This record gives sequence, structure tokens and C-alpha cells, in this order.
Amino acid sequence: MTMPTPFPNSKNTYDKVAFDRHELGAILGLYGQMVAAGEWRDYGMSFLKDVAVFSVFRRTAEHPMYRIEKRPKLRGRQGMYSVIGMDGQILKRGHDLRNVLRVFDRKLIRSVD
Repeated sequence: MTMPTPFPNSKNTYDKVAFDRHELGAILGLYGQMVAAGEWRDYGMSFLKDVAVFSVFRRTAEHPMYRIEKRPKLRGRQGMYSVIGMDGQILKRGHDLRNVLRVFDRKLIRSVD
């Protein structure tokens, strides 16, 4: 005999999209470099049904400067990873997270006086 669930309409926690260990390692590695360079100061993560989002902030109380998104439904099309700017413009999209994160490489290169 199967017992009914106490909350029949509740969503299963496994229905959410999340970053795996390797993806999170790549993102947090970049985050550490950007913090050391003085560009970024805070981050937030959201795990929703269709998308996982890593948001980057210059200050805590403002809109995110960048959003790194994972949308598995776009895997067969443009690629499931994207970097989105503050204005909503997609800066880079692709199938490989490390390639998509290279959009930030030019911010890490600074001239030496």
C-alpha cells in the first residue's frame, strides 16, 4: 500500500536546475580572480525549474552586473550556458561553460604603469 504524500501539489526539489561541481568550480574560480582584481564584490545563486543563475554584484544592494545562466533546454540549440549583462544583452552563449566565461578575460588584463 502506498502512502499519499502530505503535500500532493508540492514540487519535487529535484525538478530544479543546478550547477554541478565542475561548473561551480569554474564559476567560483573566475569569481575569485575578479574579486582579487577589485571588479566584483558579491554574488547570489538561484536554482529554478528551467534555469540556474549565478548573479554577480559590484555592491550588495544593486542589480546584478552579470548573470551566468544554465538553461538545459537550450542544449541542442545555441548552447545551455550564457553570460548576460546588466541591460539584459546576451554577451556570450555556448555549449562549453569555460569558453563562455572567456568573455571576462579582457577585464582581467590590465596595463602595468
